[in-house]
Amino acid sequence: MSKKRIAFVGVGRMGANMARHLKDLKYKVTAVYDVHRASAEALAEELGAETVAYRKLADVTAHADVIFTVVTNDAAMKKIFFGKKDNLLTEAAGKVFINCATVSPDMHREVTKAAARRKADVLEACMASSISHAREGKLYLMMGGKEQVFKKNRKLLDDLSANLQYVGTAGKAAEVKALVNMVMNMNTAALAEGLGLAKALGHDLKMVCEVFSQTGANSRVLETDADDMIDRDHECWFSADHAAKDSGIAAKLAKQKKLKLPINAATQAQYEKMKKEGLGALDKSGIAELTFPGRHAHPKKKRVRRK
Repeated sequence: MSKKRIAFVGVGRMGANMARHLKDLKYKVTAVYDVHRASAEALAEELGAETVAYRKLADVTAHADVIFTVVTNDAAMKKIFFGKKDNLLTEAAGKVFINCATVSPDMHREVTKAAARRKADVLEACMASSISHAREGKLYLMMGGKEQVFKKNRKLLDDLSANLQYVGTAGKAAEVKALVNMVMNMNTAALAEGLGLAKALGHDLKMVCEVFSQTGANSRVLETDADDMIDRDHECWFSADHAAKDSGIAAKLAKQKKLKLPINAATQAQYEKMKKEGLGALDKSGIAELTFPGRHAHPKKKRVRRK
């Protein structure tokens, strides 16, 4: 097994499960860090004496050879790499950073350039997978960065994934991930509207889903989200907050290219509405709360009794 020391910065459900999987494969997971310190400490205790929950990012870099980052957005990414008092690029020469968060392509490029000045390497490993895939080592990864760095770390990446695709130089994988999530979010919003209208028309929704599955209305989202929409089971696997963020990343890319994407804009507006109305922590399937009759956005009207 590889003698490389592995660290994780950001040990929410995805990052923690990736760390657990590598530990199962006998990798040396030596360092973990999270802004929610209790999460890092709990994971370190679970993984064993070899793993330490460090308080400083610089200590994470010092005690690892490969550092995975799994943070939420550009602001979090900027903080861990460019914080004035503490950051991951301290004494980073020879280290490899593998950034898994869905952040803007420009942020990936900025981190890559800064790391190069410190003689460190960076890969982006954009994930299109669920929490269970992380635990099982069955992620789908879109890779960006220097191809030789990708090839050098291929074994480690293979151990985390069922499929991976090298896309191109820094920022290119993030562009493709933005496209993936843009289309996924639009499909989710469309399905919520279709099922909401079917419900209003009085159709049996299981029958409608069967028809959808055999026609042009079929999609991966139909498989993953339809039952949750019908049952109002919105346990979070991919939050509405993240959906709004990722549709926004796609919108910015389109604006840079002077393209108008009205369907993406409408989808982003729906997810932003969920955030505004306190539904952002729900799974993306929770967008059905805005489209189904008798739910959050369309409550049943109370009948007023006349005396």
